[in-house]
Amino acid sequence: QVQLVESGGGLVQAGGSLRLSCAASGRTFSNYAMGWFRQAPGKEREFVATTIYWGGVNTYYADSVKGRFTISRDNAKNTVYLQMNSLKPEDTAVYYCAASVQRVVAVTADRYDYWGQGTQVTVSS
Repeated sequence: QVQLVESGGGLVQAGGSLRLSCAASGRTFSNYAMGWFRQAPGKEREFVATTIYWGGVNTYYADSVKGRFTISRDNAKNTVYLQMNSLKPEDTAVYYCAASVQRVVAVTADRYDYWGQGTQVTVSS
């Protein structure tokens, strides 16, 4: 069982930056693929980014955030981060951290086994 807790959300103006953190419990953090998803009111939960540690770090991003967001992980601290730059109003959503027991690139929510409670990100125009 893994517990995930997100933090770092808030209100920011368009063009600004935020860094989200996700703290994971347990000693098996490095065995999981970690991902970030987001969900805006009335919309489906959508993939944002994922990172997989497999003899090095592999990352994958949704087209909508590529070049603006960076996912990273610190296995020693059991923490994954999402650095968000050049934020746009359409980035406004609740952001969720997720963990998957599969060490593969996964872009759908059903591939993830554990979820955090979410943190609100609001980008004003």
